[in-house]
Amino acid sequence: MNELEKEVRRLIEADGPMPVSRYMALCLGHPQYGYYMNRNPFGSGGDFVTAPEISQMFGEMIGLWFSEVWRLMGKPGKLHLAEFGPGRGSLMRDLLRALKVVPDFRSALEVHLVETSPSLTEIQSVVLHDADLPVHWHKTFDTLPRGPLAVIANEFLDALPIDQIIKLQDGWHEWCVGIADDKLVFGAAPDRLPGIEKVLPTSAVAAHTGEMFERRDLSSLKGIAQRIAREGGAALFIDYGHERSAPGDTLQAIRGHQFANALENPGEADLTSHVDFEALASFARLHAARVHGPVTQGIFLNRLGIGVRAEKLMEDKEAKAASEIESALNRLTGPAPGMGELFKAMAFSHPSLSSLPGFDS
Repeated sequence: MNELEKEVRRLIEADGPMPVSRYMALCLGHPQYGYYMNRNPFGSGGDFVTAPEISQMFGEMIGLWFSEVWRLMGKPGKLHLAEFGPGRGSLMRDLLRALKVVPDFRSALEVHLVETSPSLTEIQSVVLHDADLPVHWHKTFDTLPRGPLAVIANEFLDALPIDQIIKLQDGWHEWCVGIADDKLVFGAAPDRLPGIEKVLPTSAVAAHTGEMFERRDLSSLKGIAQRIAREGGAALFIDYGHERSAPGDTLQAIRGHQFANALENPGEADLTSHVDFEALASFARLHAARVHGPVTQGIFLNRLGIGVRAEKLMEDKEAKAASEIESALNRLTGPAPGMGELFKAMAFSHPSLSSLPGFDS
């Protein structure tokens, strides 16, 4: 039993079974034992690989996407570019390198990384030490300076804690983590959640007995949506998930590139769940932002020209190197086991931006 499990058990014994969202928040963000606080989980030597680690092409496409958004905004003299959950800094490194071909845009940027992990902050500072642009770190969105804002969040939303509710014969109940037979277990809270049907989408209300529905707290994005709607800019979210709200249990633990038991060794595996893009769109519209997408990652990157970029990179390469580039392209844009279909892209923007690249055919 590790130290975080001892803490979880202590809290359950004091307060009763805890909602999945609280358990997930402790596993990922506990200041002393949380998964992201003391480790580098990315890459082949970690627990999972993200798109920026697969190929430089991913970050390059995102950089050129933002340059076009800047042009559509009327080329403001200053734009705050913020990345949420910047990992090892690979995406921002590749993004900024690609923007050397757009010097006017690059000179308008002020770069911000929103990161809670001290160990990842240290890695990012090394990776971006020669970015040739000032880079500022923040613990939360609240300390970002005012002005037009561009946000990139790749595989960020999936780690925001979710509540799970299960439909039993008498109605919906909170799904919780408790203790039984001296083990951490999942189970339904005894009390029904009264009136919850009024705030659930139609697809959830029609769920069958025994089905589960997940709700993600998006309140941390409220300030972003409101600010972009008021001061200008756009936010781009790329993550795995579903386009429409629907019942299902998508909570998963990943350790060493393998699925793990979410209740064993808390804090030592990554906990995530699929993003509900319909809920994200509704949230953005509620705060007056214009929504673009979702589209699959494959469609999005192909529309931005990743295939052309791959061909350019393969020029004059030996067969092995060219094959690796082609393999990376397929992994980013192709169907399963590639990321091209499961991963989706969605943006929200100032209402004046009626279209954005990659979202219109």
